[in-house]
Amino acid sequence: MTHPLGNPPSKIIAVHLNYPSRARERGQVPAQPSYFLKPPSSLAGTKEAIVRPAGCELLGFEGEIALVIGSRARHVAPEDAWSYVRWITAANDAGVYDLRHADRGSNLRSKGADGFTPIGPRLLDARQVDPAGLRLRTWVNGGLVQDDTTDTLLFPFGQLVADLSRLVTLEPGDVILTGTPAGASVVRPGDLVEVEVTAGELSTGRLRNPISEGGPLAPYGAMPRADPADREAAYGAAHEPEPLLAPRLADGLRSVAVATLSAQLRSRGLPHMSVDGVRPVGQAGVTMVGVAHTLRYLPLREDLFEKYGTGLNAQKRAVEQVRPGHVLVMDARRDPTAGTLGDILALRAHRRGAAGVVTDGAVRDSSTLAGLSLPVYAAGAHPSVLGRRHVPWDTGVPIACGGALVQPGDLIVGDADGVVVVPPDLADDLIADCREQERQERFITERVASGESVDGLYPLGPAWRTAYGTWCKGETQ
Repeated sequence: MTHPLGNPPSKIIAVHLNYPSRARERGQVPAQPSYFLKPPSSLAGTKEAIVRPAGCELLGFEGEIALVIGSRARHVAPEDAWSYVRWITAANDAGVYDLRHADRGSNLRSKGADGFTPIGPRLLDARQVDPAGLRLRTWVNGGLVQDDTTDTLLFPFGQLVADLSRLVTLEPGDVILTGTPAGASVVRPGDLVEVEVTAGELSTGRLRNPISEGGPLAPYGAMPRADPADREAAYGAAHEPEPLLAPRLADGLRSVAVATLSAQLRSRGLPHMSVDGVRPVGQAGVTMVGVAHTLRYLPLREDLFEKYGTGLNAQKRAVEQVRPGHVLVMDARRDPTAGTLGDILALRAHRRGAAGVVTDGAVRDSSTLAGLSLPVYAAGAHPSVLGRRHVPWDTGVPIACGGALVQPGDLIVGDADGVVVVPPDLADDLIADCREQERQERFITERVASGESVDGLYPLGPAWRTAYGTWCKGETQ
């Protein structure tokens, strides 16, 4: 494969997040830059096809500005760092999200395939441009999809070079991919991606790369797979994610009482599925149904709070990870003497589409929370801010909440009686049996109201089966 550098660089370093617009899409603003490596063999030039392996559906494009190092850089200061950059050019940091699971954290196979880093077509002399005065644009099939400038970067180019040079010697020819703005998404075979970088009248020209379909991957290794989270990440702002919970199931769970669900779960040998000690914070008459997204608090340790409790900590990450239909379930060790959620984070969860919040600790700003159209269940209210009893530790892990084991993906149902955890694989049968139980209870209630004894009637005994069958026929007419 040909590219404007001629000889391959010793390394290609890519920045995860750098444009504020992309950070807003991702729901996180990093305090410091973070990086991953791409193999030099991933380099390609303009007009060369980016090949999507057969079996992959999520080939993502990311228009970027590439810096090409001109002289050896080690321990350089930020104010001097731009002088070590010789060229800038356009780049496309392509990758298949279907293989992110294979090398979680390194992106080796998802981002490092041959041809996944096209650059060019022309190199601009870095000495003739203002690094804060560049414009980056990307087109897909002729339509403009990315358009941003470098004057508001989270981490200016000089900072990236200086930061990397603290520990990694940058050699002449090395490439730094400086991040992508909002608008990156998915392309398919037959599409054409174009990227251009301009500095006033100067231009790299358009880097043009068609997308083509490749052959199947050999089976001796990780194979492509994608889940809803991968699709959401790949499509970005253009993606409308599939519902976490099928509307049919959600409506079915909403149609039955938590008390009935609890009874049916107990009849199946699951007596410990209720989240004990939590009560609704307002929302009278509202039924909560959603999919568990978990957050775990650990006991406060002052020497660890600075590391785990500040910045974009697990508490804030959990809120920013909420998808429509999630119920944020918090393990606060059943300690109601400190707040685990306040009005601002509850509002943010609500804006992100949360179906509810459950904590076996306390909440702050309880009167405001009661006024939100967001079901919230808590063990109490407490005025304290984070840091009195808890350290927010991690998200997306199995937790204990109110004595119930909750796994990410469990179904959570709440009403005025409390909250119960429903294993997803039991949901259909539970709904059917709950409806039958509640129908029997309607019949029993009518008989008791008319003066009948509960002996042999509640629960429904053989002597009442015929009368119940006749009653059911009348109810369905």
